[in-house]
Amino acid sequence: MAEEGASVRRPTLLDVARRAGVSRATASLVIRDAAGPSEASRVKVRAAADELGYRPDVAAQLLRSRSSRLLGVMFRAADPFHADLVEHIYAAAEAAGYDVVLSAVVSGRDERRAVDALVASRCEAIILLGGIEVDEVGGGLPAVGIGRRAAGSAFDGVYTDDGAGTRSAVEHLVALGHRRIVHLDGGAASGAAERRAGYQAAMRGHGLAPTVIAGGFAESDGAECVRRLLAAGELPTAIVAGNDQAAVGVVVELRRAGVDVPGQVSVVGFDDSRAARLAHLDLTTVRQDAAELARGAVRLAVARLGEGLRGAGDGQDGSRTVELAPHLVVRGTTGPVA
Repeated sequence: MAEEGASVRRPTLLDVARRAGVSRATASLVIRDAAGPSEASRVKVRAAADELGYRPDVAAQLLRSRSSRLLGVMFRAADPFHADLVEHIYAAAEAAGYDVVLSAVVSGRDERRAVDALVASRCEAIILLGGIEVDEVGGGLPAVGIGRRAAGSAFDGVYTDDGAGTRSAVEHLVALGHRRIVHLDGGAASGAAERRAGYQAAMRGHGLAPTVIAGGFAESDGAECVRRLLAAGELPTAIVAGNDQAAVGVVVELRRAGVDVPGQVSVVGFDDSRAARLAHLDLTTVRQDAAELARGAVRLAVARLGEGLRGAGDGQDGSRTVELAPHLVVRGTTGPVA
């Protein structure tokens, strides 16, 4: 009996082979589900592995292999829409025969550190979510950005037509009779400039004066926007937020101030994140197709790997881009103007 506190040795492949009465090479072939061993040997090896609690050392297997079959994903932990994207990336990667390694951007851990960790994990390609500030990935690995790329980067990219999204939000509100429609800007965040431009173009197209309020993509930005409007005594009849997080802040702060949504102020978000679909929020929003964004990014990454990183792209810098159409999802935070 092992002494209390003593470490328990992890069973090895050689232990399995000895228990099954076969060679180590035969046991290895069975564990890897490779051709060669008889069915009788396979049964004995699998039974021995189960009895001993043997689990293959995945890290060691990767070290012995030239191909890791890993796709790295850099994401922002504070962004709920990134959780939706990650879920779909897992599904798309598995269908392509790859697994996923995640690396988060959080306070005190910037994009460069997040990407470097993925390179050190032997990822074969990197998928970057959101605004991308790194201009290259170490080791010459192919990279695909979901969202707008930083100026000067040559990454492949998959993104939504953000301008068309905010234009559709304004069209929806104008059809409901709204004329005093403001836009809560996303600042330097990914897609913010395009969403702002789409809003402005739609407003001018209807002969309306655009009103852009500086902000960001956080819930606190939405709340601050409402506080500023209330303090000025100039509530609009509708607010188009830069994303769903900011829209949540807008709705919560309006309701806290006793302002009816959508009776007095209609609110539109952008992304169609999980928060937008919560029953108590029921947010009208511009939907980005998270599943298709994920599938497109994985397809581009795997295509680059299949070309040995040498494939010529469609863009002048050799990059490839895929633009998806947005869709307005009308829910309970928009209604006719009072």
